[in-house]
Amino acid sequence: MDPVESTINSSLNVLIVDCTLTDKAETQVIRLNRSQSDRLTGRFGYVPLTKANVQLVVDSVEVVMAEETTDGRYQLPADFKGQVGHVYQLKFTLADGTHYESTPELLQPVAPIGQVRALFNPTSLSATERLNNTYSAAHDFYVDFTDQADQPNYYRWDWMDWERQEWCRSCNRGFYQVRDAQGNLIEDCVSTNLNSSFTASFDYNCRTACWEILYSHELVLFTDKYSNGNPVKGLLIGRVPLYSKEPCLVELRQSSLTKQAYDYFNQLQEQSQTSGGLAGGQPALLVGNVQNVAKPNEAVVGYFTVSSVSSVRYWLSRTDASGIAPGLFFALNARGPVDEPPSGRDRPPTAVCVSSDSRTPYKPEGWRD
Repeated sequence: MDPVESTINSSLNVLIVDCTLTDKAETQVIRLNRSQSDRLTGRFGYVPLTKANVQLVVDSVEVVMAEETTDGRYQLPADFKGQVGHVYQLKFTLADGTHYESTPELLQPVAPIGQVRALFNPTSLSATERLNNTYSAAHDFYVDFTDQADQPNYYRWDWMDWERQEWCRSCNRGFYQVRDAQGNLIEDCVSTNLNSSFTASFDYNCRTACWEILYSHELVLFTDKYSNGNPVKGLLIGRVPLYSKEPCLVELRQSSLTKQAYDYFNQLQEQSQTSGGLAGGQPALLVGNVQNVAKPNEAVVGYFTVSSVSSVRYWLSRTDASGIAPGLFFALNARGPVDEPPSGRDRPPTAVCVSSDSRTPYKPEGWRD
């Protein structure tokens, strides 16, 4: 769960903005959703906001348009990235004509990551963080860096983890089909023609190499208030769960924040700790730096963040891991995979590895075969 999600009371209907613009050559994405609870069940969920006009304004002059690639996901041009010292503002208009703007945000520099260390910790994850409420082991990551002395600095850390994925598709009450009866390529689950009592679900191996992309969801912040310009040694900045004992590739990201963004995320962190998260009751709504131009009092959750990023890719061999690991499939699905019984020359088929924010068929840079 993203840290921002824990600020939302399920009885509310609020706009959620999720965007961090960086100076890295990577996909720059804006996500727009609305939190809503089902009127009948009261269950809490998210509805992507489609067909919005989304733009980024650079230094109050240049306008860069974002294109909707999937529902509620708006992507800036592939060659676009932020630059230190420039000011960025997010503006968007929803399909109903409602216009929103962020405050202008200055992209601040960040100190480079120095040494990185990973230590296996069999009890790293708390009771609320354990994989499937059982597995507490993780590798704790520590970094060294030297803070810049010429200005106050505010930091945030996160990580991405690439794990080898062997299972590319799960089909509920149906079967995976490569082609339809006419020979057309479909690569999808197809419902069975059997009666409604058929409840089997089957899982299908990947046809080619495939990697699952996992992300951190923990807020890790730091201010140089008491260490301005000095080396910072052995700071714990992330915990990568022991999904399996297979090696993986971890990218650690050290990002700059403005003071205003730091204050927002710090409040969010304190709120989560004092409330105990969703299980401890609903915290108060925490609004960010985006507002409805016509109705400034409308609560808008999330923060449009601009960050310079220093990143390091670390090959985590996991040779020091002990105890039992759930395995990646079980960690993600809380069950083991189920093979379709063989029933002919082409059954069961293998499934294609579909590229997305959480999966890729392309070998990550730094991966060791």
